[in-house]
Amino acid sequence: MKGLALPPRVALAQRPTPLQYLPRATERWGCGKRLWIKRDDLTGCLLSGNKVRKLEFIIAHALAEGYDTLITCGGLQSNHCRATAFAAAQAGLSAHLVLRGDTPLTGQGNYLLGQLAGATINCYPKSHYVAELPALLEAWRVHYAERGKKALVIPTGGSDGLGIWGYIAACEELREDLARADIESAHLVTATGSGGTQAGLTLGTALHALPLTVWGVNVCDDEAYFLNKVATDVADWRSRFPGQPAATVTPRVIDGYVGAGYGVASPEVLRVIADLAALEGVLLDPVYTGKAFHGLVKELPTGRFDDQRDIIFLHSGGVFGVFPQADQFGFLHTAASG
Repeated sequence: MKGLALPPRVALAQRPTPLQYLPRATERWGCGKRLWIKRDDLTGCLLSGNKVRKLEFIIAHALAEGYDTLITCGGLQSNHCRATAFAAAQAGLSAHLVLRGDTPLTGQGNYLLGQLAGATINCYPKSHYVAELPALLEAWRVHYAERGKKALVIPTGGSDGLGIWGYIAACEELREDLARADIESAHLVTATGSGGTQAGLTLGTALHALPLTVWGVNVCDDEAYFLNKVATDVADWRSRFPGQPAATVTPRVIDGYVGAGYGVASPEVLRVIADLAALEGVLLDPVYTGKAFHGLVKELPTGRFDDQRDIIFLHSGGVFGVFPQADQFGFLHTAASG
């Protein structure tokens, strides 16, 4: 878009990622719509997923401002924390992860990967973490400052006015995807957990005038929270990057698929994950993409998307989150033995 000036970024992600048609999923769940998937699970291996697009701008900022340490936060199996740990290692920076939950007896999934990347990790019980997160992050920042280090505190999911540049920039890629696939207009559905991907896509489609309607399927909290979070991130972007083009942002949320809580997948969600893997060779995760795709599948027959022929699902990654929940897929063994 004319007048849109991207800040510095470092090359971390494998870009562009494919836009892939899902013929068998379309037949199974499409209700007359064509289903597509934007494969942002292929932005890399250890740096896979949506977080890497945000980190390209966050790491560039950290390097430019002389930071030597990145402090960030999330759940024990946080994709963002794992990606931050590996991005820091690639950039020659230190990483410190502040995680929600009791310290595991053995490392699994993203937690193990964070350890392997050399990150310092501190775990806090959920009640302590929720009540005191800002104070915990500030205490660790001060801890490093007292030792002559300069630490950058990155919010949950890298979701703020800096991090959302990742998906503002990705909208140029989406423009090319639409042209190659001959998609005139579509609904774009993404999981939303910290809100930054949804905010970047919503703002980016407006700035680039893309024929896309962006929906976030919340995997925690509720619709009101994410309407406010998107607005807050966009306001932060405008404050930090004055002079950018004006755009009207209308966030949209598909609520009702959180289930028993963040990180807890229902049998229905797990079945959808297994079905899509078997149908299309695409693996979702139980925390984010599995819930969001399940929400999409449930919403398709309701008529919510009847104004468009095409539906694009953003695969935001998270494959490492499957393995700590391997025991939840016991129904696969039952089916095989039966």
